[in-house]
Amino acid sequence: MKHLFDKIDELPQWLEQNGQPKFRAAQIHRWVAVSRANQFEEMTNLPKALREKLADDFQLWTTEVVRHQTSPDGTEKLLLQLADGGRIECVLLRDGDRRSICVSSQVGCAMGCVFCASGLDGVLRNLTGGEIIEQMMRLQRLLPEEERLSHIVMMGMGEPLANLKNVLQALDEATSPDSLGISPRRITISTVGIPEAIRKLAEMDSRYNLAISLHAPTDQLRTQIVPTNKNVGIDRLLSAADEYFETSGRKLTFEYVMLAGINDQPQHARQLARLLANKTAILNVIPYNKVDGLEYETPSKAAITRFKSILEKEGIVIMFRQKKGDEINAACGQLRRSTAQTTHQSSTPLVDINTSTNPQS
Repeated sequence: MKHLFDKIDELPQWLEQNGQPKFRAAQIHRWVAVSRANQFEEMTNLPKALREKLADDFQLWTTEVVRHQTSPDGTEKLLLQLADGGRIECVLLRDGDRRSICVSSQVGCAMGCVFCASGLDGVLRNLTGGEIIEQMMRLQRLLPEEERLSHIVMMGMGEPLANLKNVLQALDEATSPDSLGISPRRITISTVGIPEAIRKLAEMDSRYNLAISLHAPTDQLRTQIVPTNKNVGIDRLLSAADEYFETSGRKLTFEYVMLAGINDQPQHARQLARLLANKTAILNVIPYNKVDGLEYETPSKAAITRFKSILEKEGIVIMFRQKKGDEINAACGQLRRSTAQTTHQSSTPLVDINTSTNPQS
C-alpha cells in the first residue's frame, strides 16, 4: 500500500474518484496532525465506507520505533526503522515554550564531513516525502495534547538539498493550516552547501531560513574538513547564499563546528571575521561533540572563549550551541551507531543537532 503522505497532494483527486467531496482531504489532514489519529478508523466524522477504503489503499505509518530515549532536560530521541530495514533518527527538543524537532532527509549522507558519523557508510537513499512527514508526526505525538510543535530544523541525517523535492513536499505539509500549521519563519533548512540547489530555492521564492555549514574560513581548510568543497569553493557558496538572502529576505545562519587544534585557533577566528564582514547573518558556533571511533576532540574552554572574543570584537553576530540530551546521545546518529554496534548491523549516524539555527521565535 502507498504511504498516505507520499500521495497527499493526490488525495483530493483520489477522494473525487471514490465519490467523496474534496473537503474530506482537509479533514484527514486535521485528524492526523491535530487530533493525532493513529488509524483511519479513528476518523469518526468520515463515512465508515471511506475509512475502510482509506485503510485498503493507504498506510498511515510505515516506520517502527526501535528505540525511544528521554533526557532529564526534556530532549527525546527516536530511532526509527524504515520498511526496507534502513534506520534513521529524529529528535524533539524542549526549550522554554519552544518545541523544536530535528528530522532526517536521507538514509546516510554523501557529503563526507570528516567529523560527522552520518557519512561514514555513505548514503543509501533519499527519504520519501511521506517518511519525512512521518518523523514530524511521530515527534508531535510525544507532546501532551495541549502542546504543538513550534520549530523544525532539517538537520538530521543526510543533505536536505540533495533531496530537495521530497523535503519541500514535507515542509509544505508542515506549514499547511490544515496540518501542523508551523510558520515558515520557524523552519530552517541546514545544508553543507550546494550552490545550484540554493539558487533553485531562491528562484522558488522559498520562505524558509537557510543555515549553511561552513566549518572553515579558507578553501584549503574547508576541503580538508568538508571534501565536497573541492568542487564548490567558499566564494561560490557565499555568492549563492547572498542571492538567497537578497531574494528571500531571510537572515542567513552560518554554522561552524569547532575542532580542537584544526579550526579553533585565533587566526581562524580572524579569517572567519573577514569572510563574514558586512553580511546580514548569524554565526552559530558548535564546539565539537565527541563521537566514538572518530579522532576529533572538543576544543578547550580557553580556546572557545578566545575564539568567541575575537569574533565579537570584529562585530560578528555570534551564537554558541546549547548542548541538550547528552545523557541520551542526542547528537545526531549516536544512538543509531551505538545500537548498530550492539546488534552488528550497519550504521550511518547523523551530524550534531543544533537548537539555535533559527533565531526566530
